[in-house]
Amino acid sequence: MSVFQFLRILWAHRWITVATGVATVIGAFIAILIVPPSYESHSRVMLNTMKPDPVTGEILPTASSRTYVATQIELIRDYSVAGQAVDALGWASNPAYVQQYESQSGREMDVRRWLSQRIIEHTAVEVVPGTNILEITYKAPTPTESKAMGDALRNAYLDSALQGRRREATQTADWYTQQAAQEQAALNAAEAAKTAFEKANGIIMQADNTDLDTARLRALAGQGAGVSPVIPTVAPPSAASVELAQLDAALNQAAQNLGPNHPQMIAMRARRVIVAQVAAQDAAAMRSAMSAAAGAGAGALDRAVAQASSKVIAKRDKIERLNQLQAELNLRRAQYEKSMERIAILRKEAAIADTGIASMGEAVMPQHPKWPNKPLVLGGAAVLGLALGVLLSVLVELFARRVRSPDDLVASLDVPMLAYVATRSVGRPPSGKWGFPALPWPGRRRPARA
Repeated sequence: MSVFQFLRILWAHRWITVATGVATVIGAFIAILIVPPSYESHSRVMLNTMKPDPVTGEILPTASSRTYVATQIELIRDYSVAGQAVDALGWASNPAYVQQYESQSGREMDVRRWLSQRIIEHTAVEVVPGTNILEITYKAPTPTESKAMGDALRNAYLDSALQGRRREATQTADWYTQQAAQEQAALNAAEAAKTAFEKANGIIMQADNTDLDTARLRALAGQGAGVSPVIPTVAPPSAASVELAQLDAALNQAAQNLGPNHPQMIAMRARRVIVAQVAAQDAAAMRSAMSAAAGAGAGALDRAVAQASSKVIAKRDKIERLNQLQAELNLRRAQYEKSMERIAILRKEAAIADTGIASMGEAVMPQHPKWPNKPLVLGGAAVLGLALGVLLSVLVELFARRVRSPDDLVASLDVPMLAYVATRSVGRPPSGKWGFPALPWPGRRRPARA
């Protein structure tokens, strides 16, 4: 079939195409009048994924940003956010919505859940390409409802994100508080065990993990370095007296933050009593040693070194046990301090008002419905009607085939045509293929059947 044959068929059945096109346009116009309009509001929020956390200073890794954004999109369309939006607008007590709930729902869920599900179905969230901005779109039958719910969803999402962060930080801080209490009890027990061991054996461990006897031995050995010792007129400070001064400074500093009945203050005061006793003994021993050294000279110093050495050797096992107790005490103190530091950070996070999500203003009141789009619907209906009319015209022609031109007859019989008889309009000379008159067009009379 040539193009001209196809056009002749369409012209012959032109009223079918016209009627079909008009019918589809009329149907589309009726549908526009019947279908309720749909308005869309758009509100945006920005995820500050590149901004350091105001409390911890951490930045979200790039590999985790996609998961974070996808989580936020699902959170906006979650029941927790939609439920807060329903409560904010008071829809659960609105008579109009309650009536819709009673007429449409199967009472399988309460009115709040039903309205939340309806909001979720009409909500769409997408990422603005190339940015960290989320666009929240809500469809509603009226522009006022669309804008109100768009703003309510954005505010509910921000509140939910803030409450979620605070709730998580509070729960974690409570757990760390329980752990810190247990660690503090273990720290106090380790401190008490170390203090009791020192008191029972007369050994004091200094801050550098050296006992007083070993420190005294080192001091005496330093005095006897192969030369005649110079007898000082004033007794040098002992290791116990130095530690006593350090304990006094620590007590004064701790008293600014801790109460007098705090376990740490009690342990520090108990240790000070023991260190003060040892410091007094060391001072008396040092004075007697200075007196003996003044009278005996280097021989007394050698005897003092030998006596201190034998004392250190005799207490080696006890010193080793004291070192173990000190190591355990240091470990317990480090664990407790880390837990307290973590609790302080979490308490700050629980009181923070920054979620890393910024609102970008209120939703704009939609002026025109998003659907139905009248030009699009009517234009699409016209094109669809014309296409359907063409299809019907071809089908009608196939079921009732007619010869409308010499080309049709030649194509049907596959024989050469010599001539055909036809009437023509006055004043129009014959012209056409093989010298025959041209086919009749609109305004001419139909040719006789071959």
